[in-house]
Amino acid sequence: MTDKFAKVPGGPSATAAPVPAATTTAPEAIKAIPVRHYGRWISGVVVIALIGVLVFAFSQGDVQWHAVRDKLFDDTVLAGAGRTLMISVLSMAVGVILGVVLAVMRLSGNPVTSWVAWLYIWFFRGTPVYVQLLLWFNLALIFPILNIPFIYKDEMTDVMTPFMCALLGLALNEAAYMAEIVRAGIQSVDEGQTEASHALGMTQAKTMRRVVLPQALRVIIPPTGNEFINMLKTSSLVYAVTYNELLRSTSQIGSTSYAVMEMLFVASIWYIVMTSVFSVGQYYLERRFARGSLRSLPLTPFQRIKANLASFNNRPSGGVSA
Repeated sequence: MTDKFAKVPGGPSATAAPVPAATTTAPEAIKAIPVRHYGRWISGVVVIALIGVLVFAFSQGDVQWHAVRDKLFDDTVLAGAGRTLMISVLSMAVGVILGVVLAVMRLSGNPVTSWVAWLYIWFFRGTPVYVQLLLWFNLALIFPILNIPFIYKDEMTDVMTPFMCALLGLALNEAAYMAEIVRAGIQSVDEGQTEASHALGMTQAKTMRRVVLPQALRVIIPPTGNEFINMLKTSSLVYAVTYNELLRSTSQIGSTSYAVMEMLFVASIWYIVMTSVFSVGQYYLERRFARGSLRSLPLTPFQRIKANLASFNNRPSGGVSA
């Protein structure tokens, strides 16, 4: 009998010795070793040590911390903080309005108005705020009588009260800086917007009011908020014109109670509180005006905390799966 062989086309016969299957081994998992940043650890330890030394030094110093706690909400201190807030808001409002006017004058095709605006900005940006406050406070040495024919006449010492000196000194100086901020915002708007408005029959003033300025606000708002926060701190300079704001109020208490450093700490705490509150407001204001330029608005601090908590809760207990 003839043996039958099962043929595999192109392959060995069925009776051939079986070929062992090739064993496939899984590749070893990559063992990632994170880079060790020794410099970060060293710098972190150094910073923490310096902070500890600073805290220890203040704890050992002759500071009456109970006086800081007791005077923090004193009526005189609160009244001074209120006057600081009032003079800052009023000065900023006048500075913003006058700054817009100066920016439009600076960009005007009229050489007279453009030159006058440039001269104003040059003078008030070139002299310190402290000097300007003293100039207004001592204006009666040059003009003893303020005489506006048929309108008003009075002694300059009665007109230039500490409040008026503080308002003029801060507001007129701020107007020079706001003029440059507004000018930068106006120039950031594409010229085609103005050309299109003129093609529709809008006047120059209406184009500026209805088209250019609303779009320029996105550029104007962030530095304006920063200027206001700076104004809160700069208002301490009106101490020189005897306006009874926060720094002067705390200094008067310190001079009578011999707690000079303690009252300076009180003033610093209130300045930090006010600037922190308005910094949060500036963040949300910037976020609102960024709606037209960003596809998705950045998360607020509360939304970031909520998202981090949600991601932490949704994380599997066994770790990250492959």
